Amino acid sequence: MEHRIMKKYLLIICLFLFFILMLSCSGKAHHRRVASAPRYKPALNLMGYTIQAGAFRNVENAVRLTERLKINHGLDATYFLADDKFFKVRFGNFSTKDLAKKRALELIDAKVIEEFYIVRPEDYSVARQKQYGADYLRESIVTTARDFLGVPYLWGGASPDDGFDCSGLTMTVYQLNGLNLPRNSRKQYAVGNAIEKNELQKGDLVFFADRGNHHVSHVGIYVGDNQFIHASSQGNEIRIDHLSSDYFTRQYVGARTYL
Repeated sequence: MEHRIMKKYLLIICLFLFFILMLSCSGKAHHRRVASAPRYKPALNLMGYTIQAGAFRNVENAVRLTERLKINHGLDATYFLADDKFFKVRFGNFSTKDLAKKRALELIDAKVIEEFYIVRPEDYSVARQKQYGADYLRESIVTTARDFLGVPYLWGGASPDDGFDCSGLTMTVYQLNGLNLPRNSRKQYAVGNAIEKNELQKGDLVFFADRGNHHVSHVGIYVGDNQFIHASSQGNEIRIDHLSSDYFTRQYVGARTYL
């Protein structure tokens, strides 16, 4: 008799524990269902370690070094005006500091460069936004883009000495701020996160199509107030235009953010 009673109690306890377990699992599952998915895909890959081969007060010196590195040695060099008002020449994207240093020393031995400084990933604007706030990177992208205003348009170009095409400009501006944006405008469109025109913020990219089709063929950097900076083949230079103009309203395809 006592044995049957004990079995009965054990059965009740087991059923009670099973019921509690089911409630717990149900609660977890419910939590997973209602949790909203991230709106945006993962951010762009960050730039790694970069070689800086010179910093000059005179822009002509930066241009000469950049041209020599590109033309004579096939390096992906570019120069830009930094916050400290020096024109800095940089190239490369290495996964580790040791690899960047090894390559720089090889170029020193070959008398391609005379000095170098290894730019760390944390030196870029993208790494500083935690310290300076969410808008810091966006403002830095716009400032970098404005520094290239007036540079000539060049199809296939991606440097301020020769000129830029539209995607060469956006790629370079993003890379100088620590974000490794693809080279082609269609790829830039594909990897970005879609946003509506009324959601645009500084530093986002706007895309356009020519000849009445929907294939992306042009890109610019939104700078606020319904304006964007782009390398214009029509104007033959980097300039600012309005999204609300008749031409760009007709050609507009969409916008992407990566920030």
